[in-house]
Amino acid sequence: MTGEQSPLRVISGDASAEEVAAVLAVLSAAGGGDRPETPEPRSRWGRPRPRGSAGASPDGWVRSGRPG
Repeated sequence: MTGEQSPLRVISGDASAEEVAAVLAVLSAAGGGDRPETPEPRSRWGRPRPRGSAGASPDGWVRSGRPG
């Protein structure tokens, strides 16, 4: 961290090993990772297909997909 101000400042240098471990555990849990996790891409197989309405027309029953 050259040229940057440190986000932490040590005021007293007599912390025990347990106190240092507790501070490091809290900071590492709060800090997260290097980059945010991206969600896995969702499968498009389960998506409902958008459909238009067949509408009223002489061949509307054909476009509706109804057998017959």
